[in-house]
Amino acid sequence: MNITLPKPPTALIADDEPLLRDSLERALKAAWPELKVLGQARNGREALELFEEFQPDIVFLDVHMPGLNGIEAARQLARRAQIVFVTAFDQYAVQAFDQGALDYLVKPLEDKRLADTVQRLQERLREREASAASPATASSATQATTQALEDRIERLLAQLDRNGEGAPAAANGSAQPKPFLQWIRASVGATLKLIPVDDIIYLRSDEKYTLVVWSEGEALIRTPIRELMEQLDPQKFVQVHRSVVVNLHAISHVTRGANETADVHLRGRGEVLPVSRSYLHLFRQM
Repeated sequence: MNITLPKPPTALIADDEPLLRDSLERALKAAWPELKVLGQARNGREALELFEEFQPDIVFLDVHMPGLNGIEAARQLARRAQIVFVTAFDQYAVQAFDQGALDYLVKPLEDKRLADTVQRLQERLREREASAASPATASSATQATTQALEDRIERLLAQLDRNGEGAPAAANGSAQPKPFLQWIRASVGATLKLIPVDDIIYLRSDEKYTLVVWSEGEALIRTPIRELMEQLDPQKFVQVHRSVVVNLHAISHVTRGANETADVHLRGRGEVLPVSRSYLHLFRQM
């Protein structure tokens, strides 16, 4: 007597950061040992190519990837797989995903959130198998519910695509402001560090790199300091020199120097950061 074993669930991971792809795969292996990850993609285009090759049950898509992003890739997958979005935006995008009844994970991953997502995916895969085995038992109410969910997903995809940063539209139809940067990803040796922005003491430009100094260490990243400054909360971070940005909460005191310059002294640290003439006005009222 031949016994057919159930096919193990399969998945594909798409993210432009290789360390984050590996981190998600390890977390999935721990949370769902039966799940088989068939491949990893660096962008949405690769995700679609690998999907056509392997036909996985689930696709984990980073929202923001170069070229074809996760939103566009999800639309082209056209509900042929269970989609889980992975996002670094933990405010506006999360609100949108909740309203659209989509699965999502926020970077850095939390074990409880991943466990909840795994449980929902397992339930949906069981429902799909049951429906495929007995299609006649699917009620019209279930079909209507499924269609309503698909309509909400399509509206959400269009909304996220339109707003560009994963932020839902405001009540008057305009896009919400872009959320400030919450984490900075930096490679320290073979380790990927996810640095909370609030822990950063200062940033200093170093030729093609930016030195990130935070409460637990320092690291070089390739993102220019100008680009980082555009994403930081101006109520917390100020540029004091063309090559230096400092967290206001890390400042102990400021001393004036010659020729309309000044020095920033940091709480509990020996470094002294220069304030150039162009930025001295920021401290005139201090």
